[in-house]
Amino acid sequence: MDPRQLKARLPSAVFAFRGYNVTNLGRTAELLAHPRYRAIVAKHLDNASISASKVAGRGINLVDRVQRNEETSLETYADAVALIVAIEAAQVELLRRFFQIDIANARFCFGFSLGEIAALAVTGVIPFEDAVKIPVAFADDCVRLAADLTLGVLFCRAKPLPLDQLRRACVKVNQEGKGMIGVSAVLSPNSVLLMGQDDTLDRFKSQLEGVIDDRLHLRKNEHPWPPLHTPIMWQRNVPNRAAMLMATMGGGLSPPKPPVLSLVTGKPSYNDYNARDLLHQWTDHTQLLWDAIYETLAQGSDVVIHVGPTPNIIPATYHRLQDNVETQMKASLGLRAVSGMVGRPWLQALLPARTALLRAPLVQHVILEDWLLEHEPPVAV
Repeated sequence: MDPRQLKARLPSAVFAFRGYNVTNLGRTAELLAHPRYRAIVAKHLDNASISASKVAGRGINLVDRVQRNEETSLETYADAVALIVAIEAAQVELLRRFFQIDIANARFCFGFSLGEIAALAVTGVIPFEDAVKIPVAFADDCVRLAADLTLGVLFCRAKPLPLDQLRRACVKVNQEGKGMIGVSAVLSPNSVLLMGQDDTLDRFKSQLEGVIDDRLHLRKNEHPWPPLHTPIMWQRNVPNRAAMLMATMGGGLSPPKPPVLSLVTGKPSYNDYNARDLLHQWTDHTQLLWDAIYETLAQGSDVVIHVGPTPNIIPATYHRLQDNVETQMKASLGLRAVSGMVGRPWLQALLPARTALLRAPLVQHVILEDWLLEHEPPVAV
C-alpha cells in the first residue's frame, strides 16, 4: 500500500501498538541509521533514556544499545520499557512528519500491555516522559517477581474456554498459599495467556480436569516474563504504588484523539479524566485482547497499522482468525460473497451476533517499521 492509498484509508484504519517481548529491537537500527529518519528516532531514544535513567537510578543509553544491536533481557526490563515506548512514538511521528499521515485522523487505536501506555502518549493523554517513567518505576519489581514465574498458553481446539471456570480455578489455586496464578490475557475465545509461580500452572490445569469436558492443552514458555496483568503484582503493591505516581503526573484531562481502546474493558473507555483509574487497573487486570480485535472488525476497520519493533502477538492473532474464517467459509461461500454479505445490514441482522468476524480476511495489515523503510519519504522536514 503506497502512502497515497494509506492516507486515503486512514479514517477506517486502526493503529495497534505491541508490548514487551523477548526481542525488542526489531528494525530500529535501520530507522536510526536512515539519513532522513535518524534525527527523530534519536530524539525519542534520547528523551526516553533521560527519563528512564532518572527513575532506574542508573545510566540508560538507548541510542548506544540500538547501534550496538544489543537486545534487552528481563534483567534490563527498564531498558526494554523505555525502548518500546520511544520507538513506537518515533514511528508514529515519522509517519506524520514525512508522509503527513496523522494518527489523530484514524478510527481508533489500541495497544497490548505496554503498547497501551505508548498509545496514550502519542494520542495526547499522558506526557511522553511519564509514559516512560511510570512503568520503569516498577520494572525492578517485575524482574524480581518473575524469578519463579512461568508463562503458558492454555487452549482448547474444539470449543471456547469458559472464562468464569478458569478464574474460579485460579482462585482455588491461590487459596492454597503456594504461589499465585492469573489469566494475563484473553487471546481468543479458545486460548488464554496464564502466568503462575512455582507449579501453579500444573495445579491449575488439574483443577479443570473433569470440570471442562474437552481436552485442554497447556504450552509453557521457556523465557522469563514480567507478571503484568495478574494478581502476582499485588505481592509488591505495584498497582497502588503506580496509582500514587500517576496521581501527580501531568495530562490525563483530555480524551485521546483518536479514541484508545482499553484492554481492561475491551472498549474505547478513556474519557477526559479516567486515564489514571484505567491504568491503575491495567497493572493487574486481564488484557482483553480478543475484545479489542473484535471491536476493530465490528466498527468496520479495514486497515490495521502495527506499531513497534517486530510486532508479533497482535498480527498473529489476526492471521489465525483470518485462516480460521477462510477455512470455515471455503466449504460454502467465497470471499467475494462474504464481502457483499457484511455490507448489507439486512443480511447482517439474519446472521449470528458475531458476524463481524467474517470481515477478518478482508482486513489489510501494515507493519509500520517495514513500511517506513520501504517508502522513500516525500516530504522534507
